[in-house]
Amino acid sequence: MGLNLQKKKTIVANMHKTANLALSAIIADSRGIIANKINYLRKKSRKNGIIFNVVRNNLLKLAFKGTQFECLKKKLSGPILIAFSMEHPGSAARIFKKFSMENKNFQIIGAALKSKSLSSSKIDQLAAMPTYKESIIYIIKIMQEITLGKLLRTLIAIKDK
Repeated sequence: MGLNLQKKKTIVANMHKTANLALSAIIADSRGIIANKINYLRKKSRKNGIIFNVVRNNLLKLAFKGTQFECLKKKLSGPILIAFSMEHPGSAARIFKKFSMENKNFQIIGAALKSKSLSSSKIDQLAAMPTYKESIIYIIKIMQEITLGKLLRTLIAIKDK
């Protein structure tokens, strides 16, 4: 059953609002992926602060007007999935990248960050970017190593005297 004009306007308005709040977006081709795997991807996305949608390309093009994701308009063709990262710029890219490794038919078409379309190597970098929590843990580990190193040097110096 087709969508009436009011439903289409609502979808465009909601997508536009989401696009304005999102940190990054990634689109992928979903041909050949069974519904259960897509549902698994949806659940995983929700847990990581990602808004995941399947939207008609024409509606998505309208929703992208005036947002930082206008650069993705040229890549919108065929059945696509779009994911908006709301908490961390690399979260959607990370999940899509991992899912594409597990499912050969799932292909990442493109991504955008700060009004720029990203190449596949930049998408890999975005996916590898640590989250805020991972960065804090890494800094704490470095500080612990530095502190332990200083303590060890101090103990060795005391022993030598």
